[in-house]
Amino acid sequence: MATLNPSATTDGTWLSRWEPENTSFWSAGASRLAWRTLTITTLNLTMAFIVWFLVSALVVRLPQIGFKFTPQQLFWLAAMPGLAGGTLRLVHMFLTPMFGTRLVVSLSTLSLLIPLVGWFYAVQDPGTPYWMLMLLAFLAGLGGGNFSSFMPSTSLFFPKRLQGTALAIQAGIGNFGVSIVQFVTPWIIGFALMGGAAFMGDSQTLTKAGVQSQVYLQNAAAVMIPFVFVFGVSAWLMLKSVPVKANFAQQFDIFRSRHTWSMTSLYIMTFGAFSGLSATFPLLIKQIYGGFEGAPDPLAWAFWGPLVGSAARVVAGPLSDKFGGARVTHWAGLGMLGATLWVTTLTSPTGLDSFPMFVAGMLTLFFFAGVGNASTFKQMPMLFEPRQAGGVIGFTAAIAAYGPFLFGMLFAASFGAFKSATPVFYGLAAFFAFNVVLNWWMYARRGAANPC
Repeated sequence: MATLNPSATTDGTWLSRWEPENTSFWSAGASRLAWRTLTITTLNLTMAFIVWFLVSALVVRLPQIGFKFTPQQLFWLAAMPGLAGGTLRLVHMFLTPMFGTRLVVSLSTLSLLIPLVGWFYAVQDPGTPYWMLMLLAFLAGLGGGNFSSFMPSTSLFFPKRLQGTALAIQAGIGNFGVSIVQFVTPWIIGFALMGGAAFMGDSQTLTKAGVQSQVYLQNAAAVMIPFVFVFGVSAWLMLKSVPVKANFAQQFDIFRSRHTWSMTSLYIMTFGAFSGLSATFPLLIKQIYGGFEGAPDPLAWAFWGPLVGSAARVVAGPLSDKFGGARVTHWAGLGMLGATLWVTTLTSPTGLDSFPMFVAGMLTLFFFAGVGNASTFKQMPMLFEPRQAGGVIGFTAAIAAYGPFLFGMLFAASFGAFKSATPVFYGLAAFFAFNVVLNWWMYARRGAANPC
């Protein structure tokens, strides 16, 4: 019976054996260990998303407290975490098979303290140079990088029949970090933390529509610091690592498969759109509807987008396990296409009357993007063996993580050249249509060579 002990380790970190497809092994304690690992890693991933999208919640407030930036500079700030997140994910995709879950999750989480402390101090001084804010925005991308090591780790812990559910739970709840930071920020900056202790910093004067108020913008970063510390230390104390190892060179075998590239395109459609629109939704509301009298507060609405998308991702995981990832991706892609075409009719308003419909169209787009986020992660483990599946998950997530950067640049260019976001949404519609056809032909149609 000792040989069935899933908790046995070779050095306190690496498990001596891991066979999730073995039902006896799974029921002997592996299931409990896998779900515990999922819980701890998901908490850490949620903090990673909070830090990654912190800038999107701060950037709309910076001009209101005295920072002098153009709309293009603000879009660049919102885009920079996406550039960093995508780049760092290309590194993270290799880390789990090399260093193990315990080391990667704990140290990656604790590294988030760097941008949090930096933003805590930077927003207190409107004289902080733009290059410093750009550097701190790039460092916020440390949170974006974590996804490409955390998710492959989870895929190794679960049998294929449960991977759609497990990965959707982790990514979906992790994605809630976007909504959390965008929802909490407007509230938490409204009062002094810890009784106004001196080390928490002074307030800033916020001017909106000619009305002044006192805010503590640094609180958005400060409130997250203890959670990051506790979750990072907990990961070090409680996690183990699956004995699936490969060096850097061995992991390049995934690039010889056409499925790596097709799944990358599909995940750009789903998560690239989710992350890119999550980062730019507040600024889109401000640029499209902010010029009208009684304009809405972007942060009062923007958090709904990632909230809806994240919830859809959690729900769509079990559905993908039941009906098949490719079929769910097909309908998600069609939904994204329809929602995008709907939004194009609402991006050149003449007043606030169309704002509710604009929000509804965007939330529909977020919903179907969330569904597709879950279903694509069901497809990948079905197309590859476990170690390769983890690598493909990491790589596709890395490329799609450039979404905030790409969308920030596209919207900045579109507003600069056309004074409108409409051309970007037309381009998105064309890309979504291409991916619907790609997925249908390779995976979803009757008689497909690789149904998944």
